[in-house]
Amino acid sequence: MPQPSTGFGEELRKRRLDNGLSLTALSAAVHYSKAQLSKVERGIKAPSRDLVRLCDAVLRADGALVALATGPATETPPVQTADGINEEEWTMQLSPDGPSWFQPVGRRQVVGAGAASLMRLPMGGPGPLAPSAGEGMLEASRSLFTHYRRLGQSVEPGFLLPGLIAQTHTLRELSAHADDGTRRDLMALGSRYAEYVGWLMQETGDERAALWWTQRAVDLAAAGGDRTLGGYALVRRALITLYQDDAAQTVALAQRAQSGTLPPRIRGLAAQREAQGHALAGDSDACRRALDRARTFLARQDGADTPVIGSMHLPDSVGMVTGWCLVDLGRPREAAEELDRQLALVSRDAVRTQVRYGVRRALAYASDGEIDHACEVTAPLLDGVAAVRSATVTIDLRRLARFLARHPNHSAVRRLAPRLGTLTRPPTS
Repeated sequence: MPQPSTGFGEELRKRRLDNGLSLTALSAAVHYSKAQLSKVERGIKAPSRDLVRLCDAVLRADGALVALATGPATETPPVQTADGINEEEWTMQLSPDGPSWFQPVGRRQVVGAGAASLMRLPMGGPGPLAPSAGEGMLEASRSLFTHYRRLGQSVEPGFLLPGLIAQTHTLRELSAHADDGTRRDLMALGSRYAEYVGWLMQETGDERAALWWTQRAVDLAAAGGDRTLGGYALVRRALITLYQDDAAQTVALAQRAQSGTLPPRIRGLAAQREAQGHALAGDSDACRRALDRARTFLARQDGADTPVIGSMHLPDSVGMVTGWCLVDLGRPREAAEELDRQLALVSRDAVRTQVRYGVRRALAYASDGEIDHACEVTAPLLDGVAAVRSATVTIDLRRLARFLARHPNHSAVRRLAPRLGTLTRPPTS
């Protein structure tokens, strides 16, 4: 969050006057009070990130105000195996009347616990896997993966993670006993399971586990002869830095994932992430160029990549990301219109996708001063927000709640406030 800054306030005042705007006119344009703007200009009050972006857009600062209000870029989080952890050792607690967990344990911890305290399951003999058995496992696991991803749209991650992790391990174990062709397919599918586990870990708010599982996905894919998933790992890392509000690292990671040796879909997803980073920095032109590049890359994908990397619930992912970016570029009316169009194309069964972009649409309406409509589109989303318990959706929901809290006497805001207060607490699953 930006801190009170005399330098930012002075620059804001200078640009406001250069544009011939009074405090009253700027207040009307950004839907913040004249008194609050005055305090920001005098360095008494810190501007919110949303106020900074709105002022940057209205005053045509091209990201200069955004750069002044945000701190220096943080170092890119490393993608590496957690110290002392070997993925072959696990402990699980499945309690009928309490919390359940499933986590890796270092071999030293296993030895320290004593063999008698652990129940080990045999993982199959040394013999080869019959070709028909390998093909059957592949077919069943692909179908199961599709069902898991559909379930992931409507339930919170904690319900799915144990099964997904176990299935990832099963595919790896089977690959050790299969012929070369089947082995590669098993490892490739296992890598997709691991990548999805990484995404769900981020949805729980555990960024360290998300990075750990993303690296496991890269390792599994490479063991099966596929080195391209390392490029997608950069896109996933860039998602973490995006939610940390680190525009520079998001752009840098996404640009690295657009190498000409990578498949068009990965390069297209990377270009979308780059656009989001540029939007975070307030750079409208660079954002537009990245979105154009993304559309070009994604139009070239041949459809042979199954299961699909990235979201499979966005009919027009570039259009949806465009609406997303317009919010961060301080152009809320255009953002709301684009997100209206895109959300109409998304299946009603894709609850996680609906709430992710639906909350951002509500944020766009609130940013544009359309408080009634913001509340109207938020209310139907709240059951879905409660069902999926997404740490990333919660970030935008908190932004929305802060916007609405500036209108405490508004009847629609008062009706939503109690439930928003409950849902904006960090997810615990």
